[in-house]
Amino acid sequence: MSTKRTYAIIGGTAGIGRALAHKLVERGDYVLIGGRSPDRLESTLASLGPAATGCRVDIADRASVSDFLADSPALSGLFTPAASYQTGAFRDGDTETSEALFIAKFWSQYWAVHAALAHLRSDASIVLMAGAASIRPIGAPAYAACNSALEGLARGLALELSPIRVNCLSPGTTDSDLWRNRAEDIREPAYAAWRTLCLAQRPATVEEQAHAALFLLDNTNMTGNTLFCDGGYTLR
Repeated sequence: MSTKRTYAIIGGTAGIGRALAHKLVERGDYVLIGGRSPDRLESTLASLGPAATGCRVDIADRASVSDFLADSPALSGLFTPAASYQTGAFRDGDTETSEALFIAKFWSQYWAVHAALAHLRSDASIVLMAGAASIRPIGAPAYAACNSALEGLARGLALELSPIRVNCLSPGTTDSDLWRNRAEDIREPAYAAWRTLCLAQRPATVEEQAHAALFLLDNTNMTGNTLFCDGGYTLR
C-alpha cells in the first residue's frame, strides 16, 4: 500500500510555494499546484515531474479555487501562500491598500480553506500565510491588521476543524521572486533596512521559509500556532 501523500499548494509556481513543492516531491509525495501564470505553471510542473499536477487558479476567485480542487484526491495538507496586494498609509484612504488588501490576502485564504474542507483527510494539516508585520508594523496599518487577522483565523480554525491541524507561517522579508522582480533602487534599500531591523541581519531565503512551512505541515503536535520565520525581526 502506498504511503505517499498529496498536498495542495495554491501559489505553488513561484517563491515559497514552489520551493515547498520541490521539497515534498523530493521526499516522495505528490503535489497539486495552482497558480495564476500559465507559463510559470508549465515550467513548475515540468521541473517537478510526474509527481505533480496542477492548473491555473486565482485564489481570490472562489469559483476558480473550487474548480481547482474539484477532482482532488484526499489531501494531507494545504498551503496557501498566493496573494497579490498593495500596501499603503492609513491617511491615504485608499481602498486598494485597505479593503482590497483584505480581500486579496485574508478572505482569499479563508475561502480557500472552506473549499478544501471536503477534500481534506481527517489528519490533514493547513498552513496559512501571514507576515511578521502582525507583531511589529512599520507603516501600512491595514497590512499589519490583515496579518494579525490571519494568525487569529489559524487559531479559530484549529479549534473548529480539529483533528485537522491549522497553523500560520509569518515570514519576514524574504529574498524571493516578489522582491527580485522589483527595481534595484527599490529592492536594495529595502534589504539594507531589513538588515538593521532583524537579528539575522539579512533577508530569509525561500528555502528557509519552505522548510518552516514543511515543519508546520509535518509536526503532528503543532496546531493553532504562528511560526515567525523572520530572522528575529519581532524581537528587536
